[in-house]
Amino acid sequence: MQLVNGVELFQKMRKSLGNKRNELGKEHIETIATTYGEFLTSDIAKVFGNEDFGFRRITVERPLRLNFQAAPDRIERLREESGFEGLAKSKKKGAQGEREIEQGRGLQEQILVALRTLNPEQVSKNPDAFEKTLRSAFQKAKVGVPTPVFKAVMSALSERDETAEICTDGKGQPEPDAELRDNENVPLKEDIQTYFRREVVPHVPDAWIDQSKTKIGYEVPFTRHFYKYKALRPLIEIESEIRALEAAIQGMLGEVLQ
Repeated sequence: MQLVNGVELFQKMRKSLGNKRNELGKEHIETIATTYGEFLTSDIAKVFGNEDFGFRRITVERPLRLNFQAAPDRIERLREESGFEGLAKSKKKGAQGEREIEQGRGLQEQILVALRTLNPEQVSKNPDAFEKTLRSAFQKAKVGVPTPVFKAVMSALSERDETAEICTDGKGQPEPDAELRDNENVPLKEDIQTYFRREVVPHVPDAWIDQSKTKIGYEVPFTRHFYKYKALRPLIEIESEIRALEAAIQGMLGEVLQ
């Protein structure tokens, strides 16, 4: 694939057409055609392989770390959890629906009472240990809590904590933290693991790649390949211009005040 930097060949249009403010003259078209025909690298053209523009977008995951506490403010947050709110709702109509809603409200109250028996000052950084404590509290209170509601309770009583132990799923695998999820573009010509060890691991050692989310994409970065550095003007030159402008302004002000 050959890229020609047409920006250097454009000339300003005589009449603006929205954002299309450039046009190619006959000589510019001839230059582009000749450049493509020669298929050589020059000041305005570069030759690349197709893979040079390709990349694999990898999803970098980091583990979820939470602490748990049955503090009053966290217990109050439980009322906003959809799984908990759903207990006091019913799709059924009439007396049967009203009965289900009443039973749900009763279960909600039982859950809240059981949670208030826990030590509100104790903070647990081990999710498995806290889960056992929570199940024990419900068992002592003789409260049967459905799995979705139990998850809602765990969620309401948790907060992110980098010093806490890693949360794991039913298979013992680390759970990813959606808020810490990130993406990296790895060139097609580079090994993913080599890139990952060099660019990611030194900064976040506990990260891993979710292979199921890897995608291939392409981009043609004209600016990156044709950028030419232009040195900034010397400070003394800029200062000189500023002083000249100040003098000119002072002169105009003097004329106005006379």
